[in-house]
Amino acid sequence: MTTPAHDAELVRTATGRLLSATVKLESAEVAEPSQLPGWSRAHVLTHLARNADALVNVLAGKPMYASAEAREADIEEGARRSLDELVDDVRVSSSRLESAFASLGDEDWNRTVTLRNGVTDLASALPFRRWIEIELHHVDLGIGYTLEDLPGTFVDRELTNMARRFSGHPDIPVALELRAEDGRTWRTGAEQAGPEGPLVVAGSSVALVGWLTGRTGGSGLSARGSLPALPAL
Repeated sequence: MTTPAHDAELVRTATGRLLSATVKLESAEVAEPSQLPGWSRAHVLTHLARNADALVNVLAGKPMYASAEAREADIEEGARRSLDELVDDVRVSSSRLESAFASLGDEDWNRTVTLRNGVTDLASALPFRRWIEIELHHVDLGIGYTLEDLPGTFVDRELTNMARRFSGHPDIPVALELRAEDGRTWRTGAEQAGPEGPLVVAGSSVALVGWLTGRTGGSGLSARGSLPALPAL
């Protein structure tokens, strides 16, 4: 069983791994395109820094971001900085979030907090949310860390998380059964299946996570028909 304190330690480890990788970049490489359309590596790093600050805001009972427009503007402005400034920003902002997590007691973790767009969650879910940001955006940087490098425990939890997130989603018109190579299954998509039953999407856990999180178009997966388009994250 996981605990938020344990998840916070996983965040610290993943952040250290990402920072160790980014310091190996050449200065000019940070302005090159990332694997996210329209974003450079500098955009990704700036987003990670501002996301850490946003979670600190949430824990303090403040709005996550001043506004959607301010969030976008901060990322665009921050992406103009040098590699050293960007990496230092991620390091310092991550340290602030780590300290915020460390200051929470049992009652604090059980508080309901408000995220973007009115979404609410328990404070205890925030370390895992941050872990998702660090792991997937490390992949997005396109600097040698791939979906196959994601920790197995992360892949399993993110697969369950994404199946839950898309369960009953109005923009997924078919019922889906996600089937991993080891035989585990998850139901997601439309609640009611058609006469033929749910569309079975089979493959490795990594391939399933890659598709569900929009990092691949479904490479490595098999189904009896075309894979449905998934909602943007």
